[in-house]
Amino acid sequence: MNIVFIHKIFPGQFKHLIKKLSASRGHRVIALCQEFAPEFHARSYPGCEVRVYRPPHGLAGGIHPHAERWESDVNNGQAVANLLQALRAEGFCPDLILAHTGWGEALYCKDVFPDTPLIGYFEFYYQARGADADFGQDQQLSLDDCCRIRGLNAAQLLNLVSCDAGVSPTDWQRGLYPAELRGKIHTVHEGVDVREFAPDRSACFTLPGGEKLDPGDELITYVSRNMEPYRGFPQFMEAVEILQRRRPHARALIAGGDGVSYSQPLRSGRSYREKVCDELNLDMTRVHFLGWLPYAAYRNVLQVSAVHVYLTTPFVLSWSMLEAMASGCVVVASNTAPVREVIRHGHNGLLCDFFSPAQIADAIEAVLDHPIRLKSLGEQARRDVMEAFSLQNASLRYAQLIENLTGNRIDL
Repeated sequence: MNIVFIHKIFPGQFKHLIKKLSASRGHRVIALCQEFAPEFHARSYPGCEVRVYRPPHGLAGGIHPHAERWESDVNNGQAVANLLQALRAEGFCPDLILAHTGWGEALYCKDVFPDTPLIGYFEFYYQARGADADFGQDQQLSLDDCCRIRGLNAAQLLNLVSCDAGVSPTDWQRGLYPAELRGKIHTVHEGVDVREFAPDRSACFTLPGGEKLDPGDELITYVSRNMEPYRGFPQFMEAVEILQRRRPHARALIAGGDGVSYSQPLRSGRSYREKVCDELNLDMTRVHFLGWLPYAAYRNVLQVSAVHVYLTTPFVLSWSMLEAMASGCVVVASNTAPVREVIRHGHNGLLCDFFSPAQIADAIEAVLDHPIRLKSLGEQARRDVMEAFSLQNASLRYAQLIENLTGNRIDL
């Protein structure tokens, strides 16, 4: 088969699919992207042809602020359409296109290849009520806020109409989409490699200064692409401050960048890490900011963890939570909708109030106080991820969806 993947930040959620399909001699795989993920290594995708698209820089002046996102989406969509047109001129005709729909890239796929089945990846449908926008706010969103948020979905709605099928990674994320169109979307998570992310009592993690940390130490781990409010970073650090007063040997290992992925940047230009550390009374000899880690080092952080903390607003569920569960971590997580789909309190993890550092600290301390008794939570977490979110499970679902659309049986 000839297969095209489209994702602004290559490889995104398609990394496992691209690796498997591009490694097969029976497929020609072409990926269209605008940039590469920080962890991208070309050698990991030896059979994939990557072509970069360049939308026009900047936005036209004089347009309504709420239309800026739409203009950006249109620019991305047309840049991708131009690449697809070039491929057609070369004699290439895809049997299947898989595209993330969040940045407008897939808007015009059907205008270039109208007969090619299109699978859209639908990650998050923005809404003013019931998800992230009004989460924990003391005051109501303004009418202007509601109008702006509604407009963010324009490209996704056009994609949802034009695609042949859609996928969302969780039932909660799928359920955010309009009921009248939701039937086109299948819940298919991209999967976790449960062989790579697995418990390993022999694992160790070496700090930048050379000190080695082993399983059994009081190591509290936290991972996020960026340390920001959307992922509960301020609340986590307040919980660390509380625990440092109670437990002289507890240490925090924090992996992530200083930017923002979803939260609003601070007007001061400072990072949330800088702000939080200035405001709290922390023993910085027991707080280790690790930055963005290579995959092997990140895996080791999870394997030495005594308790892993995952906090999120009602937004996209992070891979890191599932990877921590697959690694056998005892996870303390926020009692928010996307988390509750996976973690049941006292069964495969512990849930706590997103806004309560004291409750987060108490849950962490319970795990540190009873590591043997609560180890079963991590063991059950791994079993649940293996059953519902394993890479094998995801591959089978994708293979069935592709066969239904194209009539071609593929080996994933």
